[in-house]
Amino acid sequence: MDSKPAKPKRSAASRGAAGHGDGAKGAAKPAPAPKPAYSAPALEKGLDVIELLASLSEGVTPSQIAQRLGRSLQEVYRVVVALERRGYLVRPPGEEALILSMRLFDLASRVPPLRRLVDVAWPIMNRLSIETYQAVHLAVLDGLSIRVVSQVDSPAPLGFRLRVGTQNPAEKTASGRLLMAYQQPAVEDWLYGAIAQKDPKADIGALQARVAAIRARGWEMIEGEQLKGIVDVSFPILSSSGFAFAVITMPFLSSAMERMPVDAASRVLFEAASEITALLGGTLERPRFPLGS
Repeated sequence: MDSKPAKPKRSAASRGAAGHGDGAKGAAKPAPAPKPAYSAPALEKGLDVIELLASLSEGVTPSQIAQRLGRSLQEVYRVVVALERRGYLVRPPGEEALILSMRLFDLASRVPPLRRLVDVAWPIMNRLSIETYQAVHLAVLDGLSIRVVSQVDSPAPLGFRLRVGTQNPAEKTASGRLLMAYQQPAVEDWLYGAIAQKDPKADIGALQARVAAIRARGWEMIEGEQLKGIVDVSFPILSSSGFAFAVITMPFLSSAMERMPVDAASRVLFEAASEITALLGGTLERPRFPLGS
């Protein structure tokens, strides 16, 4: 009995060609978004809540949190209760709204490099404040901002200070521009790109020129940028490779009770920065005094 000849198999190419002539049926479907290899929904909800509250200047209730995150109150409530129990969220007295506590900052402060920096700098900053009768603070780069990680008040009855934990845009402060000037080239390039993306109207060329001038002289000093009557003087705290861990800044306030003029205080500030830098393994080149001469 004769068998029927087998039908020839169509090649993948011919199948594809036939499909192309089929109009809508041949249209390629968009590929589904890749799913993360691992998922921790409860953790992600908790991080969403923390990041939301970090972006707000006012407190919010659990229902407002749910609304802003596009989640149900039931989804958010247990996470909020857990974060409040662990001390990450607090309610100001007499209020139902929640705000972030300083617990995250406390945890960050325990990171060994930062802890060592603050421990080394603190007694020197305290001595500096007593000698100059001025407040002084230590700041580090935190994304596109500077963050104050240590601060000593002026012994004078009248003074100015920034609270520990304060954030300001790096490009708009003496501390921030000095930190930018002493970063690795790849970090500095990223900063300029991110600032331009955040603020398309920013004059990046002018900022780059200003930062380059700061790097060339090794310090930053500006009067009245944040508050009239204040002269911000900043020196870097350098690692052994010449990049900035942090900067030390004195917001110099002229008053009838001042112990020394800003030129003399700047010299004492430099000596403090140099001492901290040396204790951390770096070297700080002495600038020409008075600054700006």
